[in-house]
Amino acid sequence: MGEVKTGLEALIDSPPDWMRNKRLGLLSNPAGVDRRFRHGRELIAARFPKQLKALYSPQHGFFAEKQDNMIESEHMVDPVLEIPVFSLYGHTRAPTEEMFDPIDILLADLQDVGARVYTFIYTLSYCMEAAKTFGKRVVVLDRPNPLGGVRVEGNLLAPDYASFVGRYPMPMRHGLTIGELARLFNRHFGIECDLEVIPMVGWKRPMTFFETGLPWVPPSPNLPTPASAMVYPGQVIWEGTNISEGRGTTQPFEMFGAPFADTDLLLSAIGGRDQPGIVLRPVAFEPIANKWRGVLCRGFQIHLTDFSKYRPYTTSLKLLQGMLRHHPDAFQWKPPPYEYEFKKLPIDLILGDRRVREAIESIADIDEMASGWKGDIERFIQVGRRFHLYP
Repeated sequence: MGEVKTGLEALIDSPPDWMRNKRLGLLSNPAGVDRRFRHGRELIAARFPKQLKALYSPQHGFFAEKQDNMIESEHMVDPVLEIPVFSLYGHTRAPTEEMFDPIDILLADLQDVGARVYTFIYTLSYCMEAAKTFGKRVVVLDRPNPLGGVRVEGNLLAPDYASFVGRYPMPMRHGLTIGELARLFNRHFGIECDLEVIPMVGWKRPMTFFETGLPWVPPSPNLPTPASAMVYPGQVIWEGTNISEGRGTTQPFEMFGAPFADTDLLLSAIGGRDQPGIVLRPVAFEPIANKWRGVLCRGFQIHLTDFSKYRPYTTSLKLLQGMLRHHPDAFQWKPPPYEYEFKKLPIDLILGDRRVREAIESIADIDEMASGWKGDIERFIQVGRRFHLYP
């Protein structure tokens, strides 16, 4: 489908005149590389000599070294450039005035994964709000949505369940790039900061990450491959349960299970191992960290066969309902805290609406429930189209 050039590469190739002599900051992590695996901070420091003054890190740290949720990273000094690295997943998740003092322009180069619950997009939203308050400009260097930009799936977040894993009423799979999301946040959700997006060149909405020709660097430690990102909008729901989402294995999110899981019963509950766009292969595994560490778990690995037919969120909701239905005594909802929310159930924050959990508990028909979201999804698509950058 042709070569895709990221916003980072477009910036380095053709720097805008208005960046001349401006003090720059960069919000990024290891995934912020060009196609030759050169990191943005080195490229920007070389292209704009003496202008890069500070770095900013999202969840998991600037080097993506922190494994799990609510494991904070500290401020540090970059060992290569000897400039400060301010953590936006530590004592604060929103930049302070002091953090933004060294810069005029914040460049944001983050690889999003196309799901409402991925915290990087809310770190960006907090940076945009801070930029508005402190009179700075935000420049988003766009990157692909690894799931493509056509399909949208799931219920909209209910305002009562806004959190760091969902600030705005969006569906689980939103179908926008991070640059388009920034435009949506800025105009539709009213941030109104001084925002610029440097678009990609050559990206088209139907493209999955495999079709971009770009290298995949894990944006966070438990998304090691494009396939793990492609199942994530559904498989992330296990984080709200006592079922292992595969953390502590070599295939997080693609693999899931628990010591008590009966794979035959689960397959019978959802109509067999062949589901739209995937095959569920029964597996056994022992996580070396996180839930069920060192305990034999039974479950499945998701193998993608046709991503265009796969509905990750709906499929995982059916599997979740099967677990609940067939293992009512062993299955549990994970208690708080979760992403700095100390009262609400983690599953309600992830699903974005308590009513979705209640429907699953009452063994409501998942396909019927998903049909009920169509009107909201269509309205979201119409709004989102106003901020599209690509055909």
